[in-house]
Amino acid sequence: MKAAIFKGKETIAVEDRPKPAIAEPTDAVVRVVIACVCGSDLWFYRGISDLPHGGVGHEFIGVVDEVGSAVEGLAVGDFVISPFSWSDGTCKNCEAGFHTACVHGGFFGQGGHDDGGQAEFVRVPHADGTLVPVPGTDFSPETMASLLALTDVMSTGYHAAVSAGVKTGDTVAVVGDGAVGLSGVLSARLLGAGRIVVLGSTHEDRHALAREWGATDLITERGEKAVKGLQDLTDGYGADAVLECVGTKEATETAFAVAKAGAIVGRVGVPHDAAVDAEGTFYRNVGMRGGPAPARAYQPELLRAVLDGSINPGKVFDLITDLDHIADAYAAMDERRAIKALIRVSER
Repeated sequence: MKAAIFKGKETIAVEDRPKPAIAEPTDAVVRVVIACVCGSDLWFYRGISDLPHGGVGHEFIGVVDEVGSAVEGLAVGDFVISPFSWSDGTCKNCEAGFHTACVHGGFFGQGGHDDGGQAEFVRVPHADGTLVPVPGTDFSPETMASLLALTDVMSTGYHAAVSAGVKTGDTVAVVGDGAVGLSGVLSARLLGAGRIVVLGSTHEDRHALAREWGATDLITERGEKAVKGLQDLTDGYGADAVLECVGTKEATETAFAVAKAGAIVGRVGVPHDAAVDAEGTFYRNVGMRGGPAPARAYQPELLRAVLDGSINPGKVFDLITDLDHIADAYAAMDERRAIKALIRVSER
């Protein structure tokens, strides 16, 4: 099969790899229909994070190709969504809704010899606890893109909003205008925010989607100027809830600086040199929640919202290509010529 392989800084190749096979009775093998490139993939692509050379990608939807003997809730031919991590669905962490902390879980696309989602087939451990069957058979390309968004980016934006405790009427600050930040805007609107302010955005195409999805204000500056801009909009108090969707030092500092006393910062940007000021947050009673989004916990409700037309997170994809040209997709996102790239792999 074809698979995207990380070969080193700024180098993604498409190579032939053995098709994955059932290794455990609880496994399934999924034929990938569409996949995508994640903003977090850029950390290793840029050489900022270490990753063993090998299979990459953690966002995919597809059709069940094989099931292990112990798989009960899935059958060959089922159309499924996968979260970006696998989980058994039965441990105490999964039962609490934190599937990314499953004691028997793991993450797709971690290089080495493990399977990545940017491939023609993927072995999915703990298939019953991981994969979500999608009802229906006839989906438009737009709906397919929105289903793909639930694998990570929309679920992660939603996790930021839920972690920050967004309530009806809140003023919400979203730090970051990438795919996750924009999904955070959509999520804040879904949860009833009254005012949504995006900070640090300088791209007009991202402004347009942010406004469509509910942003009421855009602050194009970063750092101290962004903080002042938000304070000017809130009579100096700050935001009722803050979504940190980048993970850099500057984004983290900005997120905590714009939080109103007693607010919570929902952190979903993978932290890189992003320490939190313990004393400053202590005296302002500013809280912090978040981490890797338990996408599997949110997917059933977000799936219903996609299928009934309440949300259309697939609009975050502004570049479409195929697996053979996935290196171009990485480069376009790295150079901020694309918000998020969708990769066609096979037919539904």
